[in-house]
This record gives sequence, C-alpha cells and structure tokens, in this order.
Amino acid sequence: MRETIDRLALKGTTTIGVVCTDGVILSSDTRVTMGYFVAHKKGKKIYQIDDHLAMTISGSVADAQRVVEILKVNARLYKLNTGRPMPVNSAARLIANLFFSARLAPLIAQILVGGVDDTGPHVFSLDPFGSLTEEKCVATGSGSPIAYGVLEDKYKEDAKIEDILSVVLRAVDSAMKRDTASGDSFDLATITEKGYRELGDEEKKNILRGS
Repeated sequence: MRETIDRLALKGTTTIGVVCTDGVILSSDTRVTMGYFVAHKKGKKIYQIDDHLAMTISGSVADAQRVVEILKVNARLYKLNTGRPMPVNSAARLIANLFFSARLAPLIAQILVGGVDDTGPHVFSLDPFGSLTEEKCVATGSGSPIAYGVLEDKYKEDAKIEDILSVVLRAVDSAMKRDTASGDSFDLATITEKGYRELGDEEKKNILRGS
C-alpha cells in the first residue's frame, strides 16, 4: 500500500523548503494535473497558517486542503488558549498524528511545514502515513529529483535568505522545465521573525534573471 500511496502523492508538483540562518523559504510550482491533463495553471500550493508558520501541499488537492484547514483552526485555538503562537514542531506533529490516525484510509498528501519560533527556523517533511522528519533542505513531488540537482549543488546551511532565494528559484524553475507535471508559474514565500511574506511577480522575475 505504501508504494501505491507514494506514487499517488508524487504524481505531480514540485515543492521546496529550505532553512536559512534568518528564516525559511518555501516555493512551489502552480500547475495542477489530473493524470496527463492540466486541470489548472494557477493552483495555490503554499498556504499561510499564521504570521510565523506556513505549509506546502502536494498530492490530492481535496485531502491537502482539508489538512490546511485543520492546521489553521488548531493554530488559532492554540494561540487563544496559551497566548502564544503554536511552535513549528507542534504544528508538524499535529499533521503527523492526523495522517497516522487515517492510515487505513490514507489522506493522499505530502506536506512541508515551515516557520520560525522561539527555537529558530524549521522545516518538517511529512508523508501520507505520518512519517515526520526535520530537514534543512527538502523537495517533494514529481519534480523533486530535478530540484535536488540544483539544491544539493548550491544550498548552504549557514547562508541567509537573500543568498539562497536565487538557488530555490533556479531549482523550481529547472523542475518546471523538465517535469511535465510541474510548470506554468511558481510561488515563493519567506518566513522570518518579521512574519510571512509572498514575493511578487516582478520580484521573482528579477531574482531569477540575476541568478
């Protein structure tokens, strides 16, 4: 069953999450596919959960969007009950428990959770069965092997966001050019102590042009 789920979860999409010294970068393409059919060219795959927290999705859109809404609600409840933002590892653990509890009828989604809290910047990767790993540099989806070719060559753990933005953009752009299930355009977001921010089209074009 795991092999079947993995094939479904990795059928399309390229999502990337990296940790920098001053925050986190999340990126994804925007193509939504149904087999060989392009169902949508501007699909949203990066979701802001809180000012300090966000996630990427790949796999079944319905399952992934359900996970997004569950995490949003629980992050708000956590802040109301405790008076402080939900830690990044707690958000990732909540999703892992959700996936594991549904393992007999799995949610077909692969998730990256990234953010900044009191312990620093973090990125966690989760598979449809609830396996949870913390990563410094990770890519998911069918375009991930191509993205890794760029990331593993250029990514450095001790670099700042401004130094790694061009590397992430090159990685997702390369995946879009070589993977038929990834393409059309891409989104990119940063999370720092100042909060969550999505880069505009002109800003992304300028960074890609200069990389």
